[in-house]
Amino acid sequence: MPTPSMEDHIEQIYLLIDNKGYARVSDIAEALSVLPSSVTKMVQKLDKDGYLVYEKYRGLTLTPKGEKLGKRLVQRHDLLEQFLRIIGVDEERIYEDVEGIEHHLSWNAIDRIADLVQLMEEEKDFVEKLDAMKAQQNI
Repeated sequence: MPTPSMEDHIEQIYLLIDNKGYARVSDIAEALSVLPSSVTKMVQKLDKDGYLVYEKYRGLTLTPKGEKLGKRLVQRHDLLEQFLRIIGVDEERIYEDVEGIEHHLSWNAIDRIADLVQLMEEEKDFVEKLDAMKAQQNI
């Protein structure tokens, strides 16, 4: 199982490749606010573990295993943002809260949250009641 740090790197690499067509060590370091040397070490580990192929000075590419996990990690992040937004978490807190919880939930918990989000989107009355409760608390 990948560590939270490995997941952060794979997720960021996936996003960079998806958005720019490539991912460089310097881009990953900037996005994660870490030193390029730390990214290089992690990229080498991810290469060894079969998540990507890294060639020094030539860049990196995700393996099918890395791409599948990267996509899943991005979906998990997006789902948690969506969930927190639906339940009324203040917008300026959402990103930080997701970063704080995403690595601590099992995939089973993520699947249940996905079911809950789907149900809440279908049952607008539920969300309206939740919004009303938040409004009462802010009085």
